[in-house]
Amino acid sequence: QVQLVESGGGLVQPGGSLNLSCTASGSFVAISNMAWYRQLPGKSRERVAHITHAGVTNYADSVKGRFTISNDNAKNTVYLQMHSLKPEDTAVYYCFANIKINTYDAFWGQGTQVTVSS
Repeated sequence: QVQLVESGGGLVQPGGSLNLSCTASGSFVAISNMAWYRQLPGKSRERVAHITHAGVTNYADSVKGRFTISNDNAKNTVYLQMHSLKPEDTAVYYCFANIKINTYDAFWGQGTQVTVSS
């Protein structure tokens, strides 16, 4: 059974930093790409950052220059470094991955809360 397990959320003051990580575990053939999404209360989930297996990245405009996504393919892990955090970054952050078992399917982590507040 494939699982995405996230860690690293928490409470941070405005201007601070947090690092998230997400590791895929279980039996699978390959991962094509991974991403981080976030969901604010009462709003739909939005993609924050995306990275391909080859390391090509893209970001939502709201986080460009502040967040960095990276991956370690050997560890099946994706990271999100978040700097200069703002109160509007407060959300539940979800890890996403396209993982091949027989075919490629979408998998989601359980979510981790990030709260930016003084």
